[in-house]
Amino acid sequence: MTTPGKTRVLIVEDEPDIAGLMKHALERGGDLEVEHVGTGAAALKAVMEEPPGLVLLDLNLPFIDGLEVCRLLRGRAASAAIPIIMVTARTGETDRVAGLELGADDYVTKPFSLRELVARVRAVLRRPPQMSAPGQSLTYQGGRLAIDFDAVSVRVSGAPVRLTKREFELLRFMVENRNRVLSRDRLLERVWGLDRQVETRSVDVHVGRLRSKLGSAGRQIETIIGMGYRFVEEPESAPPID
Repeated sequence: MTTPGKTRVLIVEDEPDIAGLMKHALERGGDLEVEHVGTGAAALKAVMEEPPGLVLLDLNLPFIDGLEVCRLLRGRAASAAIPIIMVTARTGETDRVAGLELGADDYVTKPFSLRELVARVRAVLRRPPQMSAPGQSLTYQGGRLAIDFDAVSVRVSGAPVRLTKREFELLRFMVENRNRVLSRDRLLERVWGLDRQVETRSVDVHVGRLRSKLGSAGRQIETIIGMGYRFVEEPESAPPID
């Protein structure tokens, strides 16, 4: 059981020395409680028994690798929204993009700075600031798309849509700033929560996946060439797409 007032972080790492350093760095602040497992199977079991607040996931795991663990976690309703940061020695763009496309919230390559790792964990755990004006309803209804921000519920034409935590935060920020052009850097800063140098490819991957999940409502997210993205209103009487 997680200690009251603390956020549980699950480290999935097959090298105990590395896991020990990560655990020590994360627990120094006193508000995080870290559990360590060394295999993908153990990670899936641990998440099923007690869902953590965040998973730090190595890719090079025995038997079930990290990409497969990520895919399985994102495919289960109970774990679909758990933030996942991949920590790996794989530095190729293909691996980074694969991780992001599977739903990872961030990607840290070895060797890494422990201070940066802690900062990234805290950034992912930190909810984005409320953008709604006081008294404004925390819901959105427009055309096919209906969102209840408090209930973390998204529906398109009445059908529920399952989003990861990062995808939901991205959609929320865009909806709250609808009809405004948001640069990739702005989205990285406010949704990813940490002002740092990150490839804007991360934003493009997440926006592409979000559009795909929203189906017919995905066209409300417009690409503004050379500038970024904009969420626009869809008329209530929008015709069906053939």
